[in-house]
Amino acid sequence: MKGERKMKKDNFNVKDALVIGSVAGIVSGFVKLGWETLLPPRTPEREATNPPQKFMQQLGIPRKITHSTYTYSGHQMPWASFIIHFGFSATFGMFYSVAGHYLPVIKAGHGTVFGTSVWAATHLMLMPKMKTVPAAKDQPLEEHVSEALGHMAWMWVNHVVIEELRAEEDKKIN
Repeated sequence: MKGERKMKKDNFNVKDALVIGSVAGIVSGFVKLGWETLLPPRTPEREATNPPQKFMQQLGIPRKITHSTYTYSGHQMPWASFIIHFGFSATFGMFYSVAGHYLPVIKAGHGTVFGTSVWAATHLMLMPKMKTVPAAKDQPLEEHVSEALGHMAWMWVNHVVIEELRAEEDKKIN
């Protein structure tokens, strides 16, 4: 197995890793949305403007765009927020796919440690500093639980999908 793994590393292709990471990011983005349906991270009052919408407004994008929706099955769905959500997820999937090859330590816990780190960096430090979300101490415990566990599940799904797609690519090569 170790010899096999070495051979796989020699066949590493960054372009393929980016495509695989992007696919994994889209899949894991759907999982994260489902997670937030079961364990909503924000109170109904704060949900009126979610972090992707607030971030876009901070960039100067007008509210009529940041809060734009499409209707599906009678529900108003925030397409602009979805672009940010899936863009974030695909970007981190691509990063994890490539960086995990060169720095295997980031794959500790099958991505759960990395996912927790992303949560801490974004939800506890960066977004509060940018005033996109309240300070960490002012966020409800439910938000921390939902986001921390959700980021662990999100990155674990990235890990599983990336590993599976890489294994399929390796079969084609070998």
